[in-house]
Amino acid sequence: MAQDEGERTEVRQQPEDEPGSGVVSAFGKQLKLLRVRAGLERTEFGKRVGYAPQSVASFEQGRRIPQARFIDRADEVLDAGGVLKALKEEVARAQYPAFFRDAARLEAGAAELFLYAVQAVPGLLQTEEYTRALLAMRRPLLNEDTIEQRVASRLSRQEIFNRWPAPLMSFVIEEAVLRKPYGGTECLRGVLEQILLVGHKRNVEIQVMPNDREDNAGVDGPFTLISRSDGDQVAYLEVQGRSILLIDRQEVRSIAARYGIIRSQALTPRESLGFIEKLLGEL
Repeated sequence: MAQDEGERTEVRQQPEDEPGSGVVSAFGKQLKLLRVRAGLERTEFGKRVGYAPQSVASFEQGRRIPQARFIDRADEVLDAGGVLKALKEEVARAQYPAFFRDAARLEAGAAELFLYAVQAVPGLLQTEEYTRALLAMRRPLLNEDTIEQRVASRLSRQEIFNRWPAPLMSFVIEEAVLRKPYGGTECLRGVLEQILLVGHKRNVEIQVMPNDREDNAGVDGPFTLISRSDGDQVAYLEVQGRSILLIDRQEVRSIAARYGIIRSQALTPRESLGFIEKLLGEL
């Protein structure tokens, strides 16, 4: 990456492009203009694109962020000549909170992804119920449209598991995270089963850091290491709705070394899956 040595990129959460504003609102207005020009009521248009008229209204009013398949179909039905499709990439970026957008782009194309979790089960391993429970606990409260949009966007990130060539992925999760009953016992059971399922993939290793470890190199907090296919590596740090992408080689190298130590201190992948199975038996 062509940044000066010692430079870091900090991405702060911004209100732009959240549902109801920015590119999402502009897309909705354009969609409505094209639909009216075509002489289609929402009900008829919805039938042609395969969406309920309530969903169409939400898209037009900027209250929901449309998925790529809707944009493609809408462009065809309205004979928009690519006008709507031209906004697809920007609309896709808007599905994530502003502070996570750069990390989401890097994550989607990662060759290797290493993650240390201390607060909650990582988004790539979450179930729909677990994600919704976490978002419902946010303060200040998120509105229902925002919650549903973020649930959808978080689950869409899990398409990375279907990518080929498959990225190498490693997760180290603190035991305390696996015991927190966010959303209730059944919700916890579901996410533990999900972790086991993903943990058996050949390109994924999941490790548990037990509570009784006297030495833990992860005391500075959670982080994600993202390696690109060209060999460049960045570190992503996030706290309280703020994020930092570290690109300085020395800093990233230090975090990578720390991750190696954390992995050596945690249970092995085989031991970890057995540990999670034991936790499930206790629920």
